[in-house]
Amino acid sequence: MNTTLLILISLTLIIHFVDTLAYSVRLNSVKSGKFALSISLFNTFVLLSRTANMFQAPLIGIIIGSSIANDYDPLPSLRWVIAASTIGTLLGIGFIPTFLRIFSKAVDKLEVKGSIPSIVIEALQVTNIKRIAKSTLKPKKHMLQKLRYKEIPKRFLLLNTAITAIYTIGVVSAYYASIFVAEEFRLAASASSGMINGIATIMLTLLVDPQSAIITDQALRKKRPYGDVKALVILLIGTKLLGTLFAQLLIYPAAKMIASFYS
Repeated sequence: MNTTLLILISLTLIIHFVDTLAYSVRLNSVKSGKFALSISLFNTFVLLSRTANMFQAPLIGIIIGSSIANDYDPLPSLRWVIAASTIGTLLGIGFIPTFLRIFSKAVDKLEVKGSIPSIVIEALQVTNIKRIAKSTLKPKKHMLQKLRYKEIPKRFLLLNTAITAIYTIGVVSAYYASIFVAEEFRLAASASSGMINGIATIMLTLLVDPQSAIITDQALRKKRPYGDVKALVILLIGTKLLGTLFAQLLIYPAAKMIASFYS
């Protein structure tokens, strides 16, 4: 496994780790009632994820370019990248209880200090690093019990699975498609990644986010129990995990479908 692939796998893992934690912010915002502060602080973490995402496409381009130059199939390497998305999601799931404890304290600090950089500097002090390390919590079975899963729309969950799968393979499949087309169309095929991810983002914004917002807002206004938001977050994360697994099945047919437009 070469250095480029290792960096790409690491970046993909970070992206999906942070994206998984993003779901849990809803829990803190409802429980604390500090929705705007929670979103403001979490935008810092999202910035880290998006910055990592900027470097993903060029690294995939290097792998595809090398495979074309050396005449080998890059699919096994690309499957490792998809697997990193699954591993990142699993790590995010395991870290959620600890993240929520730390995040809740950070939101309280933000309300007092009013500055994210000052919170980061304070967190990096040795004593606080040790304190954070001791705050580690493991997920427990009772967290998943007695939740009203039936109150969460099933079609909405299927959409989240499909959108996650598309988002996971968007860049990978588009670049992979470039090896199936004539040389003059390779750049066009790889550039399709922006369109695919754009479609996934539009679907997420129009079909998934509004339903999530409705449930979260109703819980904030005490029209729904906190447990409904907990069930929502657990099911969204579960369907995200399924989406990354489903992406393994889609990567090759999606690449061939993209290539067919340039044949």
